[in-house]
Amino acid sequence: MFWAVAAVIAAAMIFDYTNGFHDAANAIATSVSTRALTPRVALLVAALGNFIGTHFGAKVASTVGSGLVTLPAGKASLGIVLAGVIGAIGWNLLTWYFGIPSSSTHALFGGLVGATLIGIWFGIDATVLWSGLLEKVVIPMVLSPVVGFILGAIVMVAVMWIFRKGHPGKLNRGFRWAQTASAAAMSVGHGMQDAAKTMGIIVLALYAGGYQQDPGHIPWWVYYTSATVLALGTYAGGWRIIRTLGRKIIDLGPAEGFAAESVASSVLYYNALVLGAPISTTHTITSAIMGVGATKKLSAVRWGVAGNIVTAWVLTFPGAALISVLAYLVIRPFF
Repeated sequence: MFWAVAAVIAAAMIFDYTNGFHDAANAIATSVSTRALTPRVALLVAALGNFIGTHFGAKVASTVGSGLVTLPAGKASLGIVLAGVIGAIGWNLLTWYFGIPSSSTHALFGGLVGATLIGIWFGIDATVLWSGLLEKVVIPMVLSPVVGFILGAIVMVAVMWIFRKGHPGKLNRGFRWAQTASAAAMSVGHGMQDAAKTMGIIVLALYAGGYQQDPGHIPWWVYYTSATVLALGTYAGGWRIIRTLGRKIIDLGPAEGFAAESVASSVLYYNALVLGAPISTTHTITSAIMGVGATKKLSAVRWGVAGNIVTAWVLTFPGAALISVLAYLVIRPFF
């Protein structure tokens, strides 16, 4: 049992690391593309922000650990969790290779649900909490990009109106400084969301392995381990995805970058601290960038690139689920 739990925790740490370099773009792409921050400074800001944000993600971790699936204590359940995490890692690496900013959040959930369903088919007494999945995953998955797009457009219009008489050069310099704060805020929000999901998986493994009785309790070491690994992954960078978010959707200026980051971080904070809903940082920042770009003119957004990204969003859940099913078939004899 010890080695089974250790294997799941190790896989969760690998997912955490891939999440860091896969989703580093969420926090820093706009700041790098507008030259508000140099790439390495931006990555350092993102890593520190992720580390700090982890410690405020308890509600999200609780949702992941006990609000999406129920698993009986035992070694067989650990095989399900491990297969689910492998599915998420596989999808992360696939989309990273092609430079597509897909959601690590939905990859993890898709992997977990896919592995649980195949486990049920093999006779394990597990359950997918479809109502929790609808309330905490599906509805936020649909609403957060819509909210991000609309708020991005509103905030950008407000910025343009407030500073309509300002000198362009001075405004660009001012917004580059402001982007340091908005990028840091975005990084903290990313830590609240994405590190918390790894914590939820570890807690689920500890509960299934019989190492703790409460599926909602998060040991202190889980916070620090998840935070550190996510920060290291973030600092490793994800340049393929950074280029997609920073340049291929629209040509961002400092004001646009500030507006997009401010909107996205606000949406992340509200969902993490108030609702405990594990939303996608990728969906939120990407839709905010689209909303900001649409205020110039609709043709300013490269809708072909945006369409490819949305297609990846749709495929993420079933794609990760399929990989997790295949992984479960391979590792099942060992669990």
